[in-house]
Amino acid sequence: MESTFGRGFVTPIMLIAKHFALPPEQAWFGAADHLDGLMVPEKFKGTDVEDLTTLLRKKVVWHQPGTMDKEDARDVVTTLNRLVVAIDKELGIADPDAGTYH
Repeated sequence: MESTFGRGFVTPIMLIAKHFALPPEQAWFGAADHLDGLMVPEKFKGTDVEDLTTLLRKKVVWHQPGTMDKEDARDVVTTLNRLVVAIDKELGIADPDAGTYH
């Protein structure tokens, strides 16, 4: 079955990240749509990856557009950075790092 807003684990994360590459006042519209197809693989159950994915969901879903857009968007980007580093760690990368410029 074809999805409308992406399905899987990495694909929805990438689509959400594209939203938050926009200015904060534009980032929120439609970002939560990508959460519907976001599935945590069994490999990551009970890890920081699952915890950070849950945190990402909460931050995106609980945001009220027009209220603290900039601050909340910065929080989502920080969570996305932490999530991808956690994924790399779980995949066996010894010293993943999001870098200084992200």
